[in-house]
Amino acid sequence: MSIFCDISGVVLDAMSLFMPRTCLICGRPLLENEGSVCILCRYNIPLTGFAKRKDNPVKLIFENMMPVESATAMFWFIGGTEWQRVIHKFKYSGRWFFAQKMGEWLGEELRDSGNFDDVDLIIPIPLHFRRRLMRGYNQSEQLALGVGRKLGVKCDFGSVCRCVYNDSQTSKIDTERWDNVEEIFEVRNTKNMRGRHILLVDDVITTGATISSCATTIIRACEGDVRISVASLAVSRRIVNEK
Repeated sequence: MSIFCDISGVVLDAMSLFMPRTCLICGRPLLENEGSVCILCRYNIPLTGFAKRKDNPVKLIFENMMPVESATAMFWFIGGTEWQRVIHKFKYSGRWFFAQKMGEWLGEELRDSGNFDDVDLIIPIPLHFRRRLMRGYNQSEQLALGVGRKLGVKCDFGSVCRCVYNDSQTSKIDTERWDNVEEIFEVRNTKNMRGRHILLVDDVITTGATISSCATTIIRACEGDVRISVASLAVSRRIVNEK
């Protein structure tokens, strides 16, 4: 595990000593036996159940784009819900610890599914340094730290970078999203990736364009001597329904 992962875990533990424990989603005070999300929100989350299904719709989406071992998203991304807002909180409101806690929940799903047991390296989808500077952190890195903590797998933040400062994907239509992420990633260290099973982690799958671009760059740089899996916190219903 990385030093930052250990430090961030200590920070989260220290915060819990001085701040009341509240549900990440609804903000209700948590009971002693509840985790980071209250029982009611855990019951109401629109889970996909894909982690336990080897050939699930998310995996089928990526199979049409690139070689992929396993792929999943934990819940449906539904606009206007608390689940959209919690992603926006850790993505745009500086609440990086939300992302780590949600990453731990995602990591538990991956661990319990048995479909990600031989993953031996986690790489979050990189942000360009300018966007990272503006945001203060990369939310996908924070998710990856949570996932890695539950899987017991090291995170790699340096082998792949986003070398092009592209426009945000949020307001673009599907065809524009694909053009927007073409050749925006660069591999800096193939030695750390060759022969390994890499889990790419991101927050939301909308078209799959960004993840596919990153994965394809890694596969090309490693001359095919790498296996890729994908895990995301959420996925758009639209892309699944279109397949």
